[in-house]
Amino acid sequence: MAERTMIAAIQHALWTALAEDPRVIILGEDVGKNGGVFRATEGLQAEFGEHRVVDTPLAESGIVGTAIGLAVAGMRPVAEIQFLGFIYETMDQIASQAARIRFRTQGRFHVPLVIRSPFGGGVRTPELHSDSLEALFVHTPGLQVVMPSNPYDAKGLLLAAIDSEDPVLFLEPMRLYRAQRMEVPDERYTVPIGTAQVVRDGRDVTLLAWGPTVPLALQAAEQAASTDVSCEVIDVRTLAPLDLDTLAASVQKTGRAVVIHEAVRTAGVGAEIVASLNDAVFYSLLAPIQRVTGYDTPYPPPLVEDAWLPSVPRILRAIAEVMEE
Repeated sequence: MAERTMIAAIQHALWTALAEDPRVIILGEDVGKNGGVFRATEGLQAEFGEHRVVDTPLAESGIVGTAIGLAVAGMRPVAEIQFLGFIYETMDQIASQAARIRFRTQGRFHVPLVIRSPFGGGVRTPELHSDSLEALFVHTPGLQVVMPSNPYDAKGLLLAAIDSEDPVLFLEPMRLYRAQRMEVPDERYTVPIGTAQVVRDGRDVTLLAWGPTVPLALQAAEQAASTDVSCEVIDVRTLAPLDLDTLAASVQKTGRAVVIHEAVRTAGVGAEIVASLNDAVFYSLLAPIQRVTGYDTPYPPPLVEDAWLPSVPRILRAIAEVMEE
C-alpha cells in the first residue's frame, strides 16, 4: 500500500477507471499532454491515448455539453473544469440538462458524468480561481456534490462517482492537493456517496466541516481539548445527498454544533445544515448552532485572503460561544 497525496490519489483513481472500463473518457483543457494544471492527469494520455484522454478547446460549456452527450450515449466521461470559478459558463448544461435528463425522460436516459474541479482558498490564486460555489449546485435537484478532504477519500469517492448512474460534481480543495500523505490502497475501492464520517470522537461540541475546513476543525478540536472541551469532528464529505442521520446523531449526543465552510455565509450549505438540524434535533440543542464561514463579499485579493477565510482562532471563538450557553 503506497502513501499518496490527494492529487496522486486522484490520478490513480483516474488510471484505475481508464484501465478497467473502456467507456471511461477524460476531457478538459490541458488534461492530455500537460497532465492538467495540477498534474492530476499526468501520464494518462501517453498510456491510454489521445482518444481516451482528450485535450479540448478553452470552452467550458463545450466540454460539459460534449460530456453530457457522451454520457447519454453510454460512455462514462470525466470532465475537468480547470478552476471552479470558471464553471458559470456551464450552468445551463449542468442544471438544465445533466441534472434533469433522468427526470425529463422518466428514467429512460441517465447521465453518468463526473465533473472534476479544483477550488478553494489559501493558495494565493488570481481572481475567480478560489471561489467556493458548492451551494449553487446543492440547490440543483438531480446533481450529486462531493468534496473529499484527504487522499483515501479522494480516490474512493472519485471511483464511486465514476460508477454512479447520475451526474456528480467532484470538488477538489487545491490547498489539500499536496498537504498530506496517507496510505491509499493500490487496488480498487469505493467510498459510498452520501455518507459522512466521524473523524474525531467527542462529547461537548460537534464540528461539522467539509473539504478544506476539515483539517482546521481537527486543529481546533485539538486546541480545545487543552481547555477540557471535547469536540467531535464530522467530515460531511457529500453535500448532496446529505447524510443528515450521521450529523443529527452527533449533535443529539453533544447538544452543541459549529458548522464550518469556506463559501460565503448567506444561503450557504451551512445554513441548510443548521435548518435541517433544527428540524431533527431541536430539543437536544443546548445552544444555538454557530457558523464559521467566508464573508459575504467576492473572494479577496491574496494579501488579505487569510483574514477572509475560516481559521482555527475563529473556530475556537465559536466553540467558546456555544459552550457559554
